[in-house]
Amino acid sequence: MNLLAFDTSTDVMSIAAQRTVGGVAQVWQQTAVGGAQTSAHLIPVIQRLMAQADLRFDQLDAIVFGRGPGSFTGLRTACSVAQGLAFGAKVLVLPVDTLLAVAEDARCQCVDPARPRQVTAMLDARMDELYMACYSFESDVWSQTKDPGLIRPEDLDADDDVTLAGNVFTTYGDRLPVSAALRVAALPTAGALLRLAPALLAAGGALPADEALPLYIRDKVAKTTAERMAEKAAA
Repeated sequence: MNLLAFDTSTDVMSIAAQRTVGGVAQVWQQTAVGGAQTSAHLIPVIQRLMAQADLRFDQLDAIVFGRGPGSFTGLRTACSVAQGLAFGAKVLVLPVDTLLAVAEDARCQCVDPARPRQVTAMLDARMDELYMACYSFESDVWSQTKDPGLIRPEDLDADDDVTLAGNVFTTYGDRLPVSAALRVAALPTAGALLRLAPALLAAGGALPADEALPLYIRDKVAKTTAERMAEKAAA
């Protein structure tokens, strides 16, 4: 299976190209600073990795991308690049929830293959909130047990056997539940997208290029001046 995968939903830009030769998958990947630099650097990095993998875009089985939730600018960049490349190469796109990729990245980091079974995946949503969703890993398959949502850190509810995963611990660590069994710093990496892709493709997750759309959880992207002044006064 030949795949191109990328995620630009956070401040970290992650890209990977996978080429399968003789039944063996080889992966070329790169991580770089994302955020405001994503739109300028994503396509050049993709072109470089595709060249290293000796792959043409029309040889891809799908273009895999993190669809959100996450940075508004990052998600729009990912969707537009996925659409453009897929249209030009006449290949399908595979949108993947970024929080599912966070859960997969955390699973891959754990030394014990039996863990984690239950994962609460989180990404920093700014404005004192988190994007979160819950997943269960059984028989080598992920299932979603709680839909993606937006909450304040102190409102997160986690059982003793749940693994917390994401990029939120530096900013919100002291406001998260202490009952969780494990905390894992994790991101929606391109490597995680590649590992998730075969099962999602087998389940019919591939879509036409024009359906490369973002998953937004929040419509409001910034606080008003009045809200910021009120917070400052309260502090």
